[in-house]
Parts: sequence; structure tokens; C-alpha cells
Amino acid sequence: MASMAVQLVGFLLSLFGLIGTLIATILPHWWRTAHVGTNIITAVAYMKGLWMECVWHSTGIYQCQVHRSQLALPRDLQAARAMMVISCVISTLACVVSVIGMHCTRCVKGASAKSSLAVSGGIFFILAGLISLVPVSWTTNDVVTDFYNPMLPNGMKYEIGQALYLGFFSASSTILGGALLCTSCQSTGNNIPYQPQPRSTTRAAASYRPPTAYKGNHASSLTSASRNGYRLNDYV
Repeated sequence: MASMAVQLVGFLLSLFGLIGTLIATILPHWWRTAHVGTNIITAVAYMKGLWMECVWHSTGIYQCQVHRSQLALPRDLQAARAMMVISCVISTLACVVSVIGMHCTRCVKGASAKSSLAVSGGIFFILAGLISLVPVSWTTNDVVTDFYNPMLPNGMKYEIGQALYLGFFSASSTILGGALLCTSCQSTGNNIPYQPQPRSTTRAAASYRPPTAYKGNHASSLTSASRNGYRLNDYV
């Protein structure tokens, strides 16, 4: 029961990580305008994401524009797109494999490969979390480096957006859930009770049989004594 509960907790954490990774991939809040200087009241705020750029006006108007040219994008943005999509695909595959291998499901029930499937799902979750963590950390480093660069004007500086925080949380949740899946299956294999093979306690008692030669000698001695006319009972 304990291993089943650990598997369920690990799967839910990984599932929440997958949902968070999908939201972080779609949202345009990777970069947002940095409020630098004495004038903190701005009429326009800019936000950039992997797929679109958005502008927020103080009047409440929110406008977004999708990146039209894929080849004109920077290389780091293209790589971040690809890695986030790959992470989502691997996490989806890990969900399917983990559901089949978990002990609380009826899929492949009683098969010896059920625990191996759960471990494979946990490994896929860990791999997906690491892949999504790379572009999130990379983008965060670029934002921080550009913010503290004195050569850049204040209008070209950005701050860390909400999608990056969500990406960090989702990647950590996915990795932790995959580790719990792997650990629970390993503990399940170690806790299998040892069942000794039954031993037969009843053994057939060996019956004693006197040797045939002894029987023959005894009979011949009695016969020879009777033939000679002597009886042993008369001498006792």
C-alpha cells in the first residue's frame, strides 16, 4: 500500500509538471518590460514569449502578434521552442507508460513487466523535466545578464516573466515525480517476502528385513538337529 501511494503521488506531481510546462510554453510572459528609472508609471508594457509578442496599454487594451517568420527568429529562441515541445511530448509518453505500469491500475495486471514499465515512465519524466529546465535556465540567465549590462539602454532591458517561474516549478515537479516513481518500484521489488519451499516432513520408515542367508541358516540348523534325533529343548 505504501509503494502504491508513493507511485500515485509521483504520478500526480509529474502530471502537474506536464500541465505547467504546457502553459509555460504557450504563455508570452517569458520577457516583460523592466521598470527602470524614477518614472515607474508607464503607459505601455511589452511582453515576449516563444510564439508571440504582446503589448499592454494603460487603457486596458491587450494586443498580441504571433511570430510570422520561423527562420528569422534567433537561434536561442528556436532551440527553446524545440526543447519545450520535446519535453511536452516525452512527458505525455511518460504518462501513458506510467499509467500502464502503476499498481493501482488494471492494465497488464499480474505481468512481470508492470514494475519495469513504471520505472520507465519515471525515467521519461526525469528526462522531460531536465529538457524543459535547460531553455528556462538559459533564458533566465540571458535576462539577468542583459539587465545588469550597463551598455544597454533602459528601454531594451527586460525582467523575468511569470512563465519562467512557472517553468522552473513545472520542471522541478516533473523531476521529483519521476524520481518518486522510480524509488517506489525499487522498494516494491526489495520488499517481496521470502517464501521457503515446503519440505516433506513425513518420511517412510524403513522396514527392517533380516537377510535371507540368516533365515536359511536358521532353518537348516533346525532341520539337521531333528534329523540327528537330538532336541535342544531336552538340554535346557
